Amino acid sequence: MFQQYLAYIAIAITYLGLGLGYLPKLRMNRATIALVGSTAIITLGVLSLKEAWQAIDATTIVFLLGMMVVNAHLAYAGFFQLTLVYLLRLTHSPFGLLVLLSFGSGILSAFFLNDTIAIVLTPLTLALTRSLQLNPIPYLLALAAATNIGSVATISGNPQNILIGSFSGISYLEFSRVLAPVALIGLVVQIALLCWFYPEVRLLQPVAHNSIKVRDRIYKPLFTKSLVITAGLLISFLLGAPLAQSALVAAALLLVTRRLKPERILQEVDGNLLLMFSGLFILAHGTQKLNLLQPFTGWINQPIGLVAVTAILSNLISNVPAVLLLGALLPQENNQSWLLLAAGSTLAGNLTLFGSVANLIVVEAAAKLGYKLTFWQHLRFGLPLTVVTLLIAYLWVK
Repeated sequence: MFQQYLAYIAIAITYLGLGLGYLPKLRMNRATIALVGSTAIITLGVLSLKEAWQAIDATTIVFLLGMMVVNAHLAYAGFFQLTLVYLLRLTHSPFGLLVLLSFGSGILSAFFLNDTIAIVLTPLTLALTRSLQLNPIPYLLALAAATNIGSVATISGNPQNILIGSFSGISYLEFSRVLAPVALIGLVVQIALLCWFYPEVRLLQPVAHNSIKVRDRIYKPLFTKSLVITAGLLISFLLGAPLAQSALVAAALLLVTRRLKPERILQEVDGNLLLMFSGLFILAHGTQKLNLLQPFTGWINQPIGLVAVTAILSNLISNVPAVLLLGALLPQENNQSWLLLAAGSTLAGNLTLFGSVANLIVVEAAAKLGYKLTFWQHLRFGLPLTVVTLLIAYLWVK
């Protein structure tokens, strides 16, 4: 019994740390917190080492790994930068920039991991707003929110959708058929709210600007190869091929190269995220075994309760742990619940500055370049955006 109480304490501290992103007085991030927490429940006898190993979902890990390799090649080839820069050459008005940035980053996030889009496009967004002499804050908010909202549309859009695709068995096409409209409507709502809070972005007239330079060096053979293989990967998703195997094959084909040293690509693979996922699988299984999820069972049986609990948990402990915990309570054949879980966990990330990793990436990257996006600036916009988009998702999926 004493060991069981210690296990409860270990799990509580672990999820507290996952929610905060750190533990006070300790140099730990979410990956090390998840690893230490999972080690604690193994040591305390909640799970055996074999049970812990079996709890890790290999399909999800392989899918994430494959998409990271694909994204790294596209980034090195200059695909993301070129796409947004050429889109933005269509307009130099504040409103046009807002619309193109929102839909450009949202659509890219639908097909590639949203965190990647946030990392790549934040410096470019700041360069564009400097060139046009515009206040960067509404455009940073647009980028952060659009990467979250756009990623709702597909299984490959973000890590929690990858989990849900793996657990539920919903096809890539069916997932997008239901949730892509939610993403598109959400992007429109985002633009409307930013126009409300920042009147200066409503201007339709072009403003004076300096020339916007595309990166000088584009690796054309790598660019072509990456595009061809990525297009093949997306087609395989739409045709219903196994997601993890398809991503792994695409990654393997890209890694057969004479142009890039493997170290340059492999250093872009987020080992922290893969380690965190592995630890979270073990923690979720241990939590389920201790029957700590029982209080949520009554709530999630109703669609509105599932959306509410998902939104709250996603902001308390982060969206990936929330999906792992709640996913254990959902029947595999209930597609409606899985889709509500996907929409709720992703859209809830816009509520606060700490609600999603994409938000934090944008804030940190902007801070390094001398721009500050505060908690309250984000909350003023994020609160109504989250409420409205969650309501839209609930009414649409229900």
